[in-house]
Amino acid sequence: MTQQIEKTLRDSAAMRWTALLLLALAMFCSYIFMDILSPIKDLMQSERGWDSTAFGTMQGSEVFLNVFVFFLIFAGIILDKMGVRFTAVLSGAVMLFGAIIKWYAVTDAFAGTQLSVWFTEHLNYIPLFDELGVSPFYQGMPASAKFAAVGFMIFGCGCEMAGITVSRGIVKWFKGREMALAMGSEMALARLGVATCMIFSPFFAKLGGEISVSRSVAFGVVLLMIALIMFIVYFFMDKKLDAQTGEAEEKDDPFQISDLGQILTSSGFWLVALLCVLYYSAIFPFQKYAVNMLQCNLTFSEVPADSFWASPQVTIVQYVIMLVVAASAFASNFMQKKQIKFGLLLLAIAALVIFCYMGYMRQSAETIFAVFPLLAVGITPILGNYLDKHGKAATMLVLGSLLLIACHLTFAFILPLFKGNAVGGVIVAYLTILVLGASFSLVPASLWPSVPKLVDAKVIGSAYAVIFWIQNIGLWLFPLLIGKVLDKTNPGVTDPTQFNYTWPLLMLAGLGVAAFILGMLLKVVDKKKGLGLD
Repeated sequence: MTQQIEKTLRDSAAMRWTALLLLALAMFCSYIFMDILSPIKDLMQSERGWDSTAFGTMQGSEVFLNVFVFFLIFAGIILDKMGVRFTAVLSGAVMLFGAIIKWYAVTDAFAGTQLSVWFTEHLNYIPLFDELGVSPFYQGMPASAKFAAVGFMIFGCGCEMAGITVSRGIVKWFKGREMALAMGSEMALARLGVATCMIFSPFFAKLGGEISVSRSVAFGVVLLMIALIMFIVYFFMDKKLDAQTGEAEEKDDPFQISDLGQILTSSGFWLVALLCVLYYSAIFPFQKYAVNMLQCNLTFSEVPADSFWASPQVTIVQYVIMLVVAASAFASNFMQKKQIKFGLLLLAIAALVIFCYMGYMRQSAETIFAVFPLLAVGITPILGNYLDKHGKAATMLVLGSLLLIACHLTFAFILPLFKGNAVGGVIVAYLTILVLGASFSLVPASLWPSVPKLVDAKVIGSAYAVIFWIQNIGLWLFPLLIGKVLDKTNPGVTDPTQFNYTWPLLMLAGLGVAAFILGMLLKVVDKKKGLGLD
C-alpha cells in the first residue's frame, strides 16, 4: 500500500473548516428565508389581506412538492448521480429562483397585474388534490398568497436538496476527523438563522417608518444570492480536492424501492419515524406562528419613536450580543481548562440576560422569540457527547416529548393569565421559549443517531429518505391546520393581535402526548429486542 506524501486540502484544518463554513453559512441563509414571513404574520394580514388560513396554506406549501411529487426522493437520486458539487450549486440556484418568485408575489408591483388576475381566477380547483383535501390552494385564497406558495414550493425543493447535500459534503471533508463536531457546528450555525430572521425581518419591514413586507423577503433573497456564491466557491474547493486525491466523488447506494421491504418491517424504525414527524410537526410549524401567538398573549406598550429602543442601531447591538451568547456557549464545550470553560459560560449567561433585557425594552414579540435557538446552540455538543458515551437515546426522546408538552400547555393556559402584567408575561415567555429550545436539541440529538441502529447499514440512505419524506408530511400539514383552527376558533376577529391560540396550542401539545407514548413504546421495544438505543 502506498502512502500519499503530498498533503491535500482535506489534511489542512484551515481548509476543512473553510469548506464547512461555506456550507454552514449557505444553510444559515436558507433557514432565514424559510421563516422570513413568520415574524410579520400580522403585517401580512393588514398589508396583503392574508388571513390565518391563507398564511398557513402558504407556509405549508414549502414541502408540498417534496411530499406529493416525491421530489425529496429525486433530490437523493440527483445527489447520487451527479455528486456533491453539482447538487450544491443546483440547490442554491433552485432556492434563489423560488425566493425571487415569492418576493415578487408580495410586492406592490404584483398587485393588479395580469398575473395577479390569472392567479385569482385559476388554481381554485385542482382535480384529485381537492378530492383528497391536500390541494396547496383554495377558492378565495389571495392571488399574492397563491403565487408566493408557488415560489415557496420551488424554494422548498432546493432547501431539502441543500440539506442532504451539505451533510454529504461534511462527511467527505471530515471523515475520520472531527465529523461530530463539524456536524454539530453546522447545525448550531444554521439554527441561528431562526433568531436572525426574528430580529431582522420586522426590522426591514418597518425600516424608515414605512411598512413594506416585500423588503423583508428581499433581504432573504439577497442572502440566498450569497448562499449560491458560497456553494460556487465550495464547488471549486471540492473539485481541487478531488484533483489532489484522484478520487471520484463519494456516492451512497441509490434509493431502491426494494429497500422499503427491509425498512418498513422494522418496528423500531416505524417508532422513530413517527416520533420524528410528531416532534418536528410540533416545533417547525409552531415557529411560523410563535411571534403572532406572543403578540396575542403579551401586553406591549408603545416605545417612543425618539428612544434608543426604537432606533435601527438597537437591532444591530442586540444581534451582536446574540452572537456573543451563541459563540461563548458553544465554545465552552470544547475548553479543557476549567477557568476558561466557566469564564465562557459566565459570559454566555451574562450576554443572555442582556439580550433578554433588550428584547423586553424593545417591546416586540419577535425579539422575544429570537431567544429560541440560543440554549440549543450551547447544549447540543453536551448532548451529543453524552449520547456517544452513555447512550440513553430512547430516554432522551421521552424527556424531550415531556418538555414539549409542558411548553405548549404553558403557552396555552399559563401565559394568557399574565395578560396585562408586562414583566411577568415576558419572564414566563422567555423561560418557556428557552426550555422549548432545549427540547429542540434533546430530540434531534438522540433521534438521528438512533436510525443506524435500527436498519442494515446498506439501506441507511433509503431509511433516512423515508424518514425525511414522512417528516415533510407533517411540515406540510400542520402549518395549514394551525391556520384553519385559528380562523375557526376566532370567528369575526379581524385584529391579528387578538387571536385566541388555545386550540392550536392544544393540538400541538397533543402531538407531544403522542410522541411521549411512542417514546415509551420505543423503550419497551429497545429493551425487548436489544436495539441498543438506551
